[in-house]
Amino acid sequence: MEHGKYDFSAFKNVTITGADLTELTGDELSVLYVQARYCQAMTDADIGVMRMIVPENVTFTHMSGRRQTREEYFADIANGRLNYFTVGIENPEITVNGNKAAIAFTSVLNADAYGARGTYRIKGTRRYEMRNGEWIAVNG
Repeated sequence: MEHGKYDFSAFKNVTITGADLTELTGDELSVLYVQARYCQAMTDADIGVMRMIVPENVTFTHMSGRRQTREEYFADIANGRLNYFTVGIENPEITVNGNKAAIAFTSVLNADAYGARGTYRIKGTRRYEMRNGEWIAVNG
């Protein structure tokens, strides 16, 4: 699905459901695009792209409550302890306020997480900040 300058079809392992992309503003589409790009990088274990989107100080919290630094999380993806096959972005709600944005959605992860293969549904919000013309993930 292509919407203006955002070609979501490039993300072969990512599905977006529950949103009419034609109803989104350009800013909202740009935030969704970055989130989809990040999700595709998860399935590709493309740590380089993930590092471009997520700065060093971001922490990750797993369903179990376990917290990891960016590098701990990325290392688990790189070595296959976390293996994402597909990622669904379900019912995204995007808000943009100046140089800050948030996307609330349900992640539908088909993954092998530390030896437990399954489909995991996790509701959450990813916050972004515009830095040097790019949306970058931030804590908060």
